[in-house]
Amino acid sequence: MPEPTPAQSQVADTDRVLGFLIPARSARGRVVRLGPVLDTILSAHAYAETPARLLAQALALAALMGAILRPDEGQVTVQAQPPRGREGAVRLLVADYLAGALRGYVAVDPDRRLVEGEPLDQMFGGGHLVITLDQCVSAERYQGIVALEGPSLAAAAQGYFASSEQVPTLVRLTAGRGADGGMRASGFIVQHLARAEAGGARLGLGPDCDHPDWAHVAALAGTLGDAELEDPALPLETLLWRMFHEEEIRVLPPVALSRGCRCSADYIRSVLLRFPESERVAMRGEDGRIAVDCEFCSKRFLFEV
Repeated sequence: MPEPTPAQSQVADTDRVLGFLIPARSARGRVVRLGPVLDTILSAHAYAETPARLLAQALALAALMGAILRPDEGQVTVQAQPPRGREGAVRLLVADYLAGALRGYVAVDPDRRLVEGEPLDQMFGGGHLVITLDQCVSAERYQGIVALEGPSLAAAAQGYFASSEQVPTLVRLTAGRGADGGMRASGFIVQHLARAEAGGARLGLGPDCDHPDWAHVAALAGTLGDAELEDPALPLETLLWRMFHEEEIRVLPPVALSRGCRCSADYIRSVLLRFPESERVAMRGEDGRIAVDCEFCSKRFLFEV
């Protein structure tokens, strides 16, 4: 990849995911920044600062994981929740990705205060991180579950790759306020492939892989600073070039991101009509209508069915 031109830095680089391959090192990765799309998602709820940052990171993680799929392949959902009967300050965190569209929400206990920097397992009171892939074409579902351990969502995600996929992986997630006061989030992931791209020999697997190619890529990725990752004036292509200019890097077509709550009156009505009349009667309020709330976008739908 040639060094990007200075003209590319004149426009804020947000709301897209950029994938890349390092063929000679059998590695692949993605980098994302979220800006106005994130503000739109968060504006549906009056979140306090800490849960807003947590949701922002979850949305960045969902984008990183979902962008590897073709638009027709499926939906990725990232969900974290405490164990049944032992709730922490965070009751539920969910973010999902479908063909570039993001949505998500976080539910917190209004009587408990979240502390910035508190370890993830303390926020949730334990629990699990669940990552689900619903495949559109085959209608199959793949789900990986790991304990919510470590200080951050990025650490929990690395734990997922170590235990569920046995793929050496580095994950970075950040979230905070931009110069305009809006919430911004960014993320970076790089992975060692199980097999060389062009049919080569099978490579070492597992989270403790000591393959020299992976050690080299991990060392270069370790030079990435939060300021670079978060800077909207720094094009993502330039970011990758700074890290991996020693390598032949193949940049993939970017994926544009948008807010994508999929609730609609027609869809919800069709779901309600699948219930027997006796059950719909039980759902009706005093006004004779059924109220359905969308947790993602805070809309309320009323139906006379």
